[in-house]
This record gives sequence, structure tokens and C-alpha cells, in this order.
Amino acid sequence: MEAGKAAQGGEQRGEETAGVRHVLVTGGARGIGRAIAGAFRERGMRVSILGRDRAALDAALAAGVADFAMSADVTDEAAMAEAIGAAGAAGGAIDCLVANAGAATTAPFVRSDAAQFRAMTEVNLIGVVNAIHPVLPGMTARGFGRIIVVASTAALKGYAYVSAYCAAKHAALGLVRALALETARKGITVNALCPGFTDTDMVASGIEKVMATTGRSHEEALADFVAHNPQGRLVDPREVADAALWLAGDAAGAVTGQAIAIAGGEA
Repeated sequence: MEAGKAAQGGEQRGEETAGVRHVLVTGGARGIGRAIAGAFRERGMRVSILGRDRAALDAALAAGVADFAMSADVTDEAAMAEAIGAAGAAGGAIDCLVANAGAATTAPFVRSDAAQFRAMTEVNLIGVVNAIHPVLPGMTARGFGRIIVVASTAALKGYAYVSAYCAAKHAALGLVRALALETARKGITVNALCPGFTDTDMVASGIEKVMATTGRSHEEALADFVAHNPQGRLVDPREVADAALWLAGDAAGAVTGQAIAIAGGEA
């Protein structure tokens, strides 16, 4: 585990996130996680990001996305406990956790063996568990906390050729709903954001893979990714970040156990 620090953000806080002072974002160096981290920091919150790629974390720090960065694999329970403890020591008690880190693999079910299902579960479910466990006791003791799990529309429906990913994301949503009931009287809310295909490096890589394996053009490959979205476009990461800001705030204090789709009307 390593830690890094950039210039501190201001202490002025937006009214809608008045109860939040320190935010931890897993998978915060890239994509949706980076957009969420940057949005909170723009509102004057202290922001810690956590991920496996030290170079990407350092780049995010240099860009002013976060105040602190910790290196850890979300599937490693001990490393996560150590990294999150270091984040708390550096930036103060964690008021809001955004469990964003995740991964996806594609294959027909008949070629998706138990190892693939275990791998997807380790990242997309156990990774969330490993992020929540270290922060929940402190939130409970203080009587305030916001836990936001970045799931996917794959937590709400099935998609062909990603059965292991869908199963893991469904499990993560089940965790959100169960934990929301356990914490409902403790000043803590637990919710899931479920974006559709979003304009991130991961989706860009997926488009490139489709192009390489099928010979389709970029436009044709992109059309496959946006076909499920009635708006006919990729989701902007900042749209997910804005939803996270709202869920973290006092105005969403009565919102818990929910799965909020950010997918242009996809059902």
C-alpha cells in the first residue's frame, strides 16, 4: 500500500453535500470513478482515491482530481483495510464511500467457467464488501454516512455474453438493498447507481475489440454499444458523478436501498 497527496481542496462545501467532508472513491483514477472524485473535490470536499495502477493514481493527483491516493487491489481484504485506514489517517473520517471499482469480461455462457464467475464476483461483489467493511463502523459511531455502489444496468437486467458480470452486479445490488435495511436507523444511506454504457476507457477498449474481431468501423461498433439506450448515445461520466453528489447530500437523506439507472431510459 502506498499513499500520495496533492494540494488540499478548500473547506467550503456545497449545500447539497453539507454532511460530507471526506469522500473515498475506489477505482478513482479513471473513468466514472475519476469523474466522481473530481466532482466532489470541485465542491470543496477532501477526496481520496484508491486503485491498483500507481501511475494512473499519481496522474489523477497531479490533475487535481483528489487530495490523497492509495494503492490496493479491491479483492485483497487486508490491503483494503490498510489502504482505507491510511486514507482516514490522511484525510479524516470517511463520510462517503463510492465503491466504483469493477471489471467486466465477455464470453458465451458455455465458455464462462466457474473461474470466470469467481473472478467477476471477487471484483464486483467482494471488492465492494472489502470497501464497506472498514468504513461502516465509523459511520455508525458518528451517526452519518453515505455509501454509493456504482453497479450497472447489468445489475437490473440480463445481457447476452456477460453472464458472469451480470450475476456479480446483481449480487452487488442485493448487498445494497440488504445493507440499506440494516443501516436505515443509523443515519447511513446505501444506494446503487446503475449506468448504462458510459464514455470511458473501458468502453473505448470494448469498441476497439469489436472492431478488431469483426472488421466493423468505429461507428458500427459504437452503434452496438448505444443500441440499448433510447437516447442513442453513451452516458457522460459526469452525469453519473452528478447523481453521486445528490445521493451524498442531505437532500437525499430519505433515499436508501435504491438502484438509480442512468441509462437514457433503458429498461
